[in-house]
Amino acid sequence: MRAIQVYEVGGPEVLREAEVDQPRPGPGEAVVQVAASGVNFLDVYHREGRYALPLPFTPGAEGAGTVVDVGPGVDDVAVGDRVGWVEIPGTYAERAVVDSARLVPLPDDIDFETAAAVLLQGMTAHYLVKDAYPVQGGDTVLVHAAAGGMGLLLTQLITHLGGRVIGTTSTAAKAEAAKRAGAVEVILSSTVDDLAAEVRRLNGGQGLPVVYDGVGAHTFDASLATLRTRGHLVLFGAASGAVPPVDPMRLAHGGSLTLIRPSLGDFIADRSELLRRAADVFAWVRSTALEITVTGRYPLSEAARAHGDLEARRTTGKLLLVPGAGI
Repeated sequence: MRAIQVYEVGGPEVLREAEVDQPRPGPGEAVVQVAASGVNFLDVYHREGRYALPLPFTPGAEGAGTVVDVGPGVDDVAVGDRVGWVEIPGTYAERAVVDSARLVPLPDDIDFETAAAVLLQGMTAHYLVKDAYPVQGGDTVLVHAAAGGMGLLLTQLITHLGGRVIGTTSTAAKAEAAKRAGAVEVILSSTVDDLAAEVRRLNGGQGLPVVYDGVGAHTFDASLATLRTRGHLVLFGAASGAVPPVDPMRLAHGGSLTLIRPSLGDFIADRSELLRRAADVFAWVRSTALEITVTGRYPLSEAARAHGDLEARRTTGKLLLVPGAGI
């Protein structure tokens, strides 16, 4: 079968299409014919070696498709079931082997592309606004990269929960996308010298209770400076690079601030929690509280282009690899 392989870490060019052996399920595993795979910054971190995986490996950690084979002891799913999954590498391929206990059955009204576009980022947004910092009605919240795949989902959910979103974007077109998702104010990052001061100005001179920051190195200092006393910085990604080590006294001097660096895996470690979060995300999609925007579909052979577009922020919304495309 065809799959993308990474033989050495590096830039998008290390993503190479190759012929590999058909996967076989072991005990407790299922083989899934991949219909669509989400493209995420997590995949970039794996490709770069920031989150190391044994070489060679097939990247991609979010997918949806149909079960075509199961191993001994599998009773969670059966051949023919439509499923999705996250946080398991190997989705940039025509078929993938997945621990059956990590598969999420798809409702009839959720198609493969929607599942592959929403599960990882949707469940991430779920724990961010429900657990990392529970958004309350009336909260004013800063969301960095508000027109990206994660940013659009966060903006929609915060608005749905009664919060008020101030977003940052890199272009006027992206600012319009963030506003359509519910942001009441959008700052073009390149046009302000003091982002924290601008955020406070837009909030009546006051700091914010929470900042959701998936950008990392380029925004971390401004994020901290934006917070009010006892505010919360939720650092959930590092699209611009890892944040250097932080002196905890910065949190004290900033006003007894709280910093959390959460990871989705810790919030879906239990199958019941995985299924509960997925069900909530699907319900939000069904009710249109979450509107999924897929702005790029790439065949496997163009995985490097998908990564390049994602990293250069040439897109808004979600990008997918579709193994059946381009054949």
